[in-house]
Amino acid sequence: MTERTTSLGRSEVAGAMRAEADRLLDFALASRVEHGFGWLDESGRVTDRPLELWLTCRMTHVAALGLLGGRAEFAELVDHGVHALSGAFHDLTHGGWFASIDSGQPVDDRKQAYPHAFVLLAASSAVVAGRPGAAELLSLARQVHEEHFWVGSKNLVQESFSADWSSSEPYLGVNATMHTVEAFLAVHDVTGEPHYLDRAEAMTLQVARWARARDWRIPEHFDEDGRVMPDYNRERPADPFRPFGATVGHGLEWSRLALSVRASRMQASASYNGDELVTAATELADRAVADGWAVDGADGFVYTTDWDGHPVVRARMHWVVCEAIGAAYALGLVTGEKRWGDSLLTWWRYAERYLIDTDHGSWHHELDEHNLVSHGTWVGKPDVYHALQICLFVGDALPLAPSFATALAERMATERATR
Repeated sequence: MTERTTSLGRSEVAGAMRAEADRLLDFALASRVEHGFGWLDESGRVTDRPLELWLTCRMTHVAALGLLGGRAEFAELVDHGVHALSGAFHDLTHGGWFASIDSGQPVDDRKQAYPHAFVLLAASSAVVAGRPGAAELLSLARQVHEEHFWVGSKNLVQESFSADWSSSEPYLGVNATMHTVEAFLAVHDVTGEPHYLDRAEAMTLQVARWARARDWRIPEHFDEDGRVMPDYNRERPADPFRPFGATVGHGLEWSRLALSVRASRMQASASYNGDELVTAATELADRAVADGWAVDGADGFVYTTDWDGHPVVRARMHWVVCEAIGAAYALGLVTGEKRWGDSLLTWWRYAERYLIDTDHGSWHHELDEHNLVSHGTWVGKPDVYHALQICLFVGDALPLAPSFATALAERMATERATR
């Protein structure tokens, strides 16, 4: 399949999305607190709750994207994030990073794969931005991940450990694996080391094959031996990180990531084809849209379905629409099919109508089945990671590879060279 470009109707949305990226960055400025970045409420005020490692990492990454996109005031925020990850969040005794802290002290001292993937992402983005201490942080993060999290025999990551790494959770999750793929692509762009791309591809193909066997619904939860647990968290179907059933938004997010893996491979090897990844990306997105979009009488994507595609949690999460827009953009670039441009426009208009908060900033993180603001799973507007990435992706017409920070840095270098 020959990669080709299409306008995707981007003339209708690109300017609006680039302007929205700046609004999101403005909102993010308020999240800085003494030991990292805090959880923001609906009005953009920091809430009184412990600081989460994943959140501080994602906002450090966001700050790096802001800086690389031309917002010089974000240099200080990148440095603040690197300092927090090198300081209060870092376990000097056992290594790795605490899951959460309060007043600079650990509240949850477990070592979790999901936020450790974001340590890799934040550190790599800070390296691209040329910030002090970033290279040392990335080196340490790579070492910790290599020693503890990567499970090569299963093409997954170990979910979590006790503080001293002596015991591990008898669970393997696709959510943490997905964000490790994202992080590995970014680290590959920074280091050039091929095994990160090899592993990202292996994880993506593994998940695609599991999904193909289940009519392209992704099994999310596995026991420690790699056996699927289809009923996991049935009693907690709206869990923010491990919901029961098939997670519609993950089908869309994996679709985009699959095409980024393929694009990275094509850059590394002129003979690489990657048709299996294009097929997987298309099937995953088609299944997610068929199961999730406007299936219960109102526009919006439901959060989860059962294994037959029936809605379980009908709340509309903002990140799912973001990933739908990203998948549509990526599939449009690769396939040239007009339907993806049409879908992108539909989903952006939905975001404009229901999700983007023009009064207080950022996007409402959760709506109910009637598209009214709700808080069943997410309270407030914790961060701007999903929305910012997609607004930059489409608004700046970024390529599928390299990853966001490197792509912005390359664009900045090109612009400087042509002035």
